[in-house]
Amino acid sequence: MHVAFLNPQGNFDPNDSYWTEHPDFGGQLVYVKEVALAMAALGHRVDIITRQISDDQWPEFAAPLDGYPGHPNARIVRIPCGPPHFLPKEQLWPHLGTGWTAGITGFYQADGGLPDFFTTHYGDGGLAGALLKQQTGVPFTFTGHSLGAQKLDKLHPTPNSLAKIDARFHFKERIFGERLAMNHAARIITSTRQEQMEQYSHRAYHGAVDPAGADHDRFAVIPPGVNRRVFSPEPGPADATVAARIDTALARDLPPERRALPLVLCSSRLDQKKNHIGLVKAFAENADLRRTANLAIAIRGLDNPLQQRAQLKKAEERAIFDDIARLLDEHNLWPAVTSFSLNSQAELAAAYRVTAARGSVFSLTATYEPFGLAPLEAMSCGLPAVVTQNGGPSESLFDAATGKKFGVLVDPANPADIARGLLEALESPETWQYYQLAGIERVISRYTWDRTAEGYLAAIEQAAAHLAKDGTLSVPDYFTHPGPATEIPLSALADLYFQA
Repeated sequence: MHVAFLNPQGNFDPNDSYWTEHPDFGGQLVYVKEVALAMAALGHRVDIITRQISDDQWPEFAAPLDGYPGHPNARIVRIPCGPPHFLPKEQLWPHLGTGWTAGITGFYQADGGLPDFFTTHYGDGGLAGALLKQQTGVPFTFTGHSLGAQKLDKLHPTPNSLAKIDARFHFKERIFGERLAMNHAARIITSTRQEQMEQYSHRAYHGAVDPAGADHDRFAVIPPGVNRRVFSPEPGPADATVAARIDTALARDLPPERRALPLVLCSSRLDQKKNHIGLVKAFAENADLRRTANLAIAIRGLDNPLQQRAQLKKAEERAIFDDIARLLDEHNLWPAVTSFSLNSQAELAAAYRVTAARGSVFSLTATYEPFGLAPLEAMSCGLPAVVTQNGGPSESLFDAATGKKFGVLVDPANPADIARGLLEALESPETWQYYQLAGIERVISRYTWDRTAEGYLAAIEQAAAHLAKDGTLSVPDYFTHPGPATEIPLSALADLYFQA
């Protein structure tokens, strides 16, 4: 089968240039690359179609064709899209239905024929897929990764503030593009059933998709995978360095009698939603937990993060650590807490292995975690996970059909329940080992990129075998003839978003 991935934002090259250094070079690119390479390894022809950039600041993305060494079935295809220089994803919308889709069809005419299927990513890729389906008849899947309506929710818009917000984030184009993608896709891919039922049922998507009713069977729940090349129990090149760093931190921060205790490792980014403070409160309020383990907080960039918190660049990050420090002062918790830096995926995986050897656990007490890849990465390294019950972990760490637990779920709003969950995992060597082995088993059986690629192929084959109904939504003129006269009116977005 010949499958083309549509991902206009960011870019791809053999060196994964700029990944994590720019908002358009984040986890979505990792996802697309890993699924594409896993699919190619199964013997399929795979193209990642992205944007050609001729810009001295981004020299890696000028060549029209590229690839990944050792993966002969996979190509990176760069098609011009708008002006030659780099554009952030918010500025791509007027160029997708003009130059980019035309360039894609032209490329395949010269290449010997269209792919069998497109798989599209984010609203911009999804819009392109809907337009290409109209032009070529080639069906597509849509993976939103995140949806505009939920992003807009977080900005708390009012009818009076909507214009200012839209001027920055281009929600008119994004949400109308997403609606077209959802409506015309042969299959819609989500990471969890919860994502399907909650995010796609947002009022802004009414009339485009019905996730609980008529369109339920168009959804395919396909979890993303763990990179087992990095996150596995097998020793890695960074293990010795990270082990020495952790030992140094323990000697610096903890009294001698506490240094051999297990760690509760928290390695989330500093964000209020990650609820670090809830984990600290669990230690503050439970003497048994304090007797059993130490708390370890790891972030990128600072050797002694809690003591060097004034050096953090973001005010929100400083505020989180200031709140933690006040709680440590109030409850005399400093002798039970350490902090250190982890500066790469390899170092993170090493920390999971090193702390697992101490009988430790991973903890993520976020108020809500849409999918929760980090706990699965820890589990893949042999570190049991104690994590929020809100969101994706409720599906990945628990099998509702069999009742089997692969980790411990806790209520992030309840420090007593967080402590309960941590003590459950730490209470005995036998229980800890059960969760260690169950966690590894869960990842291998369900959460690898090979499994993700197989899920995509199954969804594609099912869609190909059952002729999908055509979408009912028409394409706004703006997407094919952009200009002031065809611009999507702000009132159209307001009508969708603020409808009763």
